Amino acid sequence: MRNAAEHHHHLRCFLITFTFLPLLTTSTDLITPTKPLTQDHTLVSAAQQFELGFFPGASSTWYVGIWYKNIPERVVVWVANRDSPLTNSSGVLKFSPDGSGLILSDHSGTSVWSANHSANSGTTIAVLLDTGNFVVREEDDEDPENYLWQSFDHPTDTLLPGMKLGWDSKTGLNRYLTSWKSADDPSTGDFAFKLDISGYPEIHLTNKGNMYYRSGPWNGLRFSGVPEMRPSSPLLSFQFVRNTEQISYSFTQLNESMHSRLLVKHNGVLQRFIWIPSSGIWNPFWYAPKDQCDDYRECGVYGICDANASPVCKCMKAFRPKNPQAWNLRDGSDGCVRATELDCDSDGFLAMSGVKLPESGNAFVDAEIGLDRCREMCQRNCSCRGYSSANISDGSGCVMWAEDLYDMRQYAAAEGGGQDFYYRVPASELAAPAASEAGGDSNKTRLTIMITGIVVGSAALLVGFAIFLAQKKHQSETVNILERRGSRERSQDYLANSPTIPSKRDQPGEAAVDELELPLYDITALVAATNEFSDESKLGQGGFGIVYKGVLAEGQEVAVKRLSKTSVQGVEEFKNEVKLIARLQHRNLVRLLGCCVEMEEKMLVYEYLENKSLDSILFKKNRSSMLEWQTRFKIVCGIARGLLYLHQDSRFRIIHRDLKASNILLDKDMDPKISDFGMARIFGGDQTEANTKRVVGTYGYMSPEYAMDGLFSTKSDVFSFGVLVLEIVSGTKNRGFYQTHNQLNLLAYAWKLYREGRALEVVDSAVGERYAAGEVMRCIQVGLLCVQEHAEDRPNMSNVVLMLSSDFVSMQQPKYPGYCLGRRPNETDSSLRRNDDESCTVNQVTVTMLDGR
Repeated sequence: MRNAAEHHHHLRCFLITFTFLPLLTTSTDLITPTKPLTQDHTLVSAAQQFELGFFPGASSTWYVGIWYKNIPERVVVWVANRDSPLTNSSGVLKFSPDGSGLILSDHSGTSVWSANHSANSGTTIAVLLDTGNFVVREEDDEDPENYLWQSFDHPTDTLLPGMKLGWDSKTGLNRYLTSWKSADDPSTGDFAFKLDISGYPEIHLTNKGNMYYRSGPWNGLRFSGVPEMRPSSPLLSFQFVRNTEQISYSFTQLNESMHSRLLVKHNGVLQRFIWIPSSGIWNPFWYAPKDQCDDYRECGVYGICDANASPVCKCMKAFRPKNPQAWNLRDGSDGCVRATELDCDSDGFLAMSGVKLPESGNAFVDAEIGLDRCREMCQRNCSCRGYSSANISDGSGCVMWAEDLYDMRQYAAAEGGGQDFYYRVPASELAAPAASEAGGDSNKTRLTIMITGIVVGSAALLVGFAIFLAQKKHQSETVNILERRGSRERSQDYLANSPTIPSKRDQPGEAAVDELELPLYDITALVAATNEFSDESKLGQGGFGIVYKGVLAEGQEVAVKRLSKTSVQGVEEFKNEVKLIARLQHRNLVRLLGCCVEMEEKMLVYEYLENKSLDSILFKKNRSSMLEWQTRFKIVCGIARGLLYLHQDSRFRIIHRDLKASNILLDKDMDPKISDFGMARIFGGDQTEANTKRVVGTYGYMSPEYAMDGLFSTKSDVFSFGVLVLEIVSGTKNRGFYQTHNQLNLLAYAWKLYREGRALEVVDSAVGERYAAGEVMRCIQVGLLCVQEHAEDRPNMSNVVLMLSSDFVSMQQPKYPGYCLGRRPNETDSSLRRNDDESCTVNQVTVTMLDGR
């Protein structure tokens, strides 16, 4: 912990210096050829809105930047030398001797950054405007907006009111935002927010040049994939200009007393903040990507993503899944193909409403023609796949797509997103049902059909009932019939006879078991895949069985969870997991591929995750160095998003009840996935909490009210998450930690350090000294907020995600944490058990008890 303590001491010195820096400087209003800017001066805009000066970064680096003048917590909105930091504070910002531009030079006089502009004959000055724009202009120019250079043409990670993104024919620039490298490193990061000016312009969010979020094209009122951009907003107004001089997007504030900014964060989140003067906080107003359907091409070609449906991917009408097996496993990335081929001359169009328009970089746009003319042009062009209005505010303009359609999304009417879209289908998909014959015979015909239907239906019902009685009799006479039936029939019977999950009648809108189409694996295939469940294939062991790595005949790697034959409690958990996780779909939840119930064997087949469980790395001294801070922070945020989906965004409210490090699996990119839903409970309607005498979970992660009184809710999951966050930061288990720290467990130890202002000392030494101190402090504070003793004091997961994703959300001070250590290891002897149904195990093994007291 020594390195962390030293780092914390240096950080405090840095913060003190940074906080009181304005007291050591004086302000000026402009830079001239004879009046440069040094470290002990700042530029301040005329109305005291913005300030420009030198500020420190990490590792003794210095930068020139712009921040809000009258907001206590310094928020930097522009950085000049972001990729060329000064090594100390002895820099000078001045005009070059020939007057051709501004230069920033270091203590030796070497230029590290410059802002060049066209030559001029008059005196040039540099001024900071109240918009936050830093400009260079001629002092005697009668047009004060005739800038020779401006910072608005060279944005960093923040879009301010009046600043434009996009292309400008005058400067030849295509302006876009790029994230910081980290929270305290303003150098150019991996994420970019850029207006694609080709085709039908839209904004892309990219990671290292690869698109992962798309706004949808501008449709006259908003970007079609951003329903929150309502034109009736009392706070903001949005502008989009497309002509020969520019293609640009910008926004303005309608209330001059507030501040609004759009930020590309270093973790890839695009977020809008609004400053609320009365409360003194930056309020998060909007962010993206916000759900699974914001993921680029989530449902592939001709697929539609609907976040309000389960599963989220569906094919457009007249299309079918290209890869049915993957589709049934809720992987829609392969998309859809046409059920019937097109015939250009006879094709027609089907309409969809509330749709985020397809990827539009290669779309054709004609702003002069209307929708009827657009349809005619698309009809004649056999390559045209669909069309829409270019401007939904007045129904004008035409957009046509001549290539395959990607990245579409369906919005519910209440969301107010998207617009009408028309896509090409063969004539057979447009045919209406045949009309009945005209005249007096029509009623007679309908009556005949009705009577025939009743007779045939009644006969079928009687025959079906007779068969049912015969089968019931046959089953009662033949005790070994189950042994002679196929594995699929046995599996379906086993799954169908579970009371654990509500039936379709109880949960309208959710599929019944047979409609889930959960693949049922043959036992011989799983035996072969795992090399007869050999020790070499073993991945780990939990409370109810062993998990093996398997390779199916087609080469797919899977993880096979084999229920122990001696586990009585595991049967219901097995059924629960099969029926529950098959309904869930989120990037941070493990994916269930299928199951097997055969010959007294019960097995679950999951996707294989290369880095196994979090605890296999986090708590192993020879492996924990794999988890550098950014990876740990990514894991924390991913778990939070997965838990938010369970609590709020899925179609059920689901309480996991056994969240712990061993139930967090990591894929090849170290992205976390929550697993093991055997203990999970579903809440229906407005239910928020329940009570049970069967307390399940793992000591060290269980909330006090659950362990002691059997009361569980989303807040008991929040407690477990808080423990997990502190474990990820510290690299130490909560259970057992007290044995080496004066009887303090991890929660008490972190709380003690936090109260003493030494919270960073809890950071795992395996992280090293290079970490974002602000992010670490935020995680520690969030963790302590989540483990507060009283459930009502803990935040919900939506607030947790918000606090983790924002540097500027105001957080409350945590109160005393709740402790639930459970029994000592020597108290788990069977002689201490109160009845045969009670069991208690420790060291990451799930515990089940019939009386929480």
